[in-house]
Amino acid sequence: MQKRELGRNRLKVSSIGFGCMGISFSYATQLSKEDGVALIRAAVERGVTFFDTAEVYGPFVNEEVVGEALRPFRERVVIATKFGFDIDPSTGQNRGVSSRPEHIRRAVEGSLKRLGVETIDLLYQHRVDPNVPIEDVAGAVKTLITAGKVKHFGMSEPGVQTLRRAHAVQPVAALQNEYSLWWRAPETNGILQACDELGIGFVPYSPLGKGFLTGAMSKDTKLPKNDFRSAVPRFSPQAMEKNKAFVDLLRRIAENKGATPAQIALDNMA
Repeated sequence: MQKRELGRNRLKVSSIGFGCMGISFSYATQLSKEDGVALIRAAVERGVTFFDTAEVYGPFVNEEVVGEALRPFRERVVIATKFGFDIDPSTGQNRGVSSRPEHIRRAVEGSLKRLGVETIDLLYQHRVDPNVPIEDVAGAVKTLITAGKVKHFGMSEPGVQTLRRAHAVQPVAALQNEYSLWWRAPETNGILQACDELGIGFVPYSPLGKGFLTGAMSKDTKLPKNDFRSAVPRFSPQAMEKNKAFVDLLRRIAENKGATPAQIALDNMA
């Protein structure tokens, strides 16, 4: 597995990371804890060193699975997790975004416990909170870095100016935005240019188009209501039929290369 350095922070990770969300969140079919642990450890054995989770996945249980799976490999891996939602600890209800400094501190203590680690390698703000100045958010993370509870600060889906303001307070090591062959907004909204200018590593999520670019889905695919994609417009039968031509092209390229559509989609993101 090739390695990458995220920006100028010398945070070295495998070129392909493992997004652990789907083990216990968002999709209709979820894995048992035992199967989730086995899957993550199989990824380690194949050279993956970069693992992504969040407190909201589950909520909470995904971090526990990731922590247990990676405990034997702690010195070999980079674990990223996220704060940014107000989750009722009793019911698990997501009450919306929250990045108040006191909430960030509580979220980090919870993540450290569930992951079973002393330091979080990469801590993302999951979504921008419009009610909290981003300078206060970056300042809170900076304090956590100084205290040794966090190593690197990351952000997910901020606008360019928000990113710049945060970076001025605490350097942002990594920015995580959706990016794939069928979602290329970072190429035109200034995010990639800002990352290049500021020396921030860019981490694409959903590089397989939430599964569509694998070629395993069509207009006839029936998504259960508890699968988050059932509410995403790009997964309506009409949209999937319209985008079928693109997946067919990926399939033809893959056949010529002796590969799969998923491999071609990922190769073009490298």
